[in-house]
Amino acid sequence: MMVEHISTHFDRDLQRLYTEIEAFPSEADLWRVSGVVANSAGNLCLHLCGNLEHFIGGLLGGSGYVRDREHAFAARNIPRAELLAEVDRTRKALAKAFATLGDERLQEPFPIPIQGEELNTAYFLLHLEGHLNYHLGQLNYLRRML
Repeated sequence: MMVEHISTHFDRDLQRLYTEIEAFPSEADLWRVSGVVANSAGNLCLHLCGNLEHFIGGLLGGSGYVRDREHAFAARNIPRAELLAEVDRTRKALAKAFATLGDERLQEPFPIPIQGEELNTAYFLLHLEGHLNYHLGQLNYLRRML
């Protein structure tokens, strides 16, 4: 039951990511960098998708996803449609991963140490949800600045 609630929150917030990317006035605006937020909306989108597909889809769900963190921050001018497709792929990967987890898994250690520390899975998922929402706020702010 708890895994289902957690999955619902991630899906809801990935839908918000999709909506934010859709709402940018132009594709060029997705790649603008402001003096306030160091990364563009496009880079933040790629970062969030890669982060979630790595930690949840790959490590918890066993999808085999290989993260390219450098690409997420170095990429430029990827069309909006490709970013939106990436968000959709991430939603599907997370849904598939969560479908394989039972509530008992939440109390077990996350598959890898995080910054040298062993964390239980529920705790780390809470961290990932907070990270997603932190960057969603940045995306929303960037869009509204335009």
